Amino acid sequence: MFLQKLEPELINTVIVLAVFFFIRVIGKITIRKIGIKSAINEARIRLISRYFTFTLLIIFLFVEAYVFGVQTDDISLVFSSVFAVLGVGLFAIWSILSNVTSGVIMFFSFPYKVGDKIKIHDKDYPIEAVIEDIRAFQLHLRIDSGDLVTYPNNLILQKAVTLVQKDAIEDFGDFH
Repeated sequence: MFLQKLEPELINTVIVLAVFFFIRVIGKITIRKIGIKSAINEARIRLISRYFTFTLLIIFLFVEAYVFGVQTDDISLVFSSVFAVLGVGLFAIWSILSNVTSGVIMFFSFPYKVGDKIKIHDKDYPIEAVIEDIRAFQLHLRIDSGDLVTYPNNLILQKAVTLVQKDAIEDFGDFH
């Protein structure tokens, strides 16, 4: 009896769920192809895939609320309230969000790869180093002395960077 009353909503849920999984599979395949074509390491590809899945899940939950009869005004009220609270809470950690956003941007358009030797033209602290890893929040750079320098993703997008040598990591050996 209860299931018969909700039959249209359940059918729509199955349809929305199928579309969600289809878009998720297509998106993950696309992200993987872009990552492989750009010679991006597997960990970064998985990270961007998780970001994509999380975003898709949030959209799915809002669509599901609409399917089950929640009014658009109610959804927008919840949406704006959640973002107001998140906005206030996340203002304190804007730097972290900036680095994560920069990491996503770098996934799709960063011209340098792991193993490249780069020079960062920072007037206060210029760095010439080999990119050892590109993480969600920062780059791991190995300088000539062998020291590891972490450089925030948001700063690397704000500074001029020069490619010194392609695939220079072999020159330094394994520092892990």
